[in-house]
Amino acid sequence: MSRIPPVGWRDLVRVFERIGFRIRREKGDHIIMTKPGVHRPIVIPKYRQLGQDIIRANMRTAKLSREEFLRLLRDE
Repeated sequence: MSRIPPVGWRDLVRVFERIGFRIRREKGDHIIMTKPGVHRPIVIPKYRQLGQDIIRANMRTAKLSREEFLRLLRDE
C-alpha cells in the first residue's frame, strides 16, 4: 500500500474536478468545492503542500479510495 504523497492545492483541485466536483466559491485562502449528491463540501486550503490529514479528509467526503486517488493524480 503506497503512501499518499503531499500535493499542492492546484493538483488536489484538479483531482476532484475530474470526478465531478466544481469550485463553488473561494473564501480567503480556501477553495470550497461541491458536487450534486454529496452533502458536505470539500474545503481545500491554498497551501503549497497539503498534508495527508487534509487529503484523507477530503477523500473520505468524496468517497474516493486511495488507489483511485493515486490514479487520478498520476493521470495529470
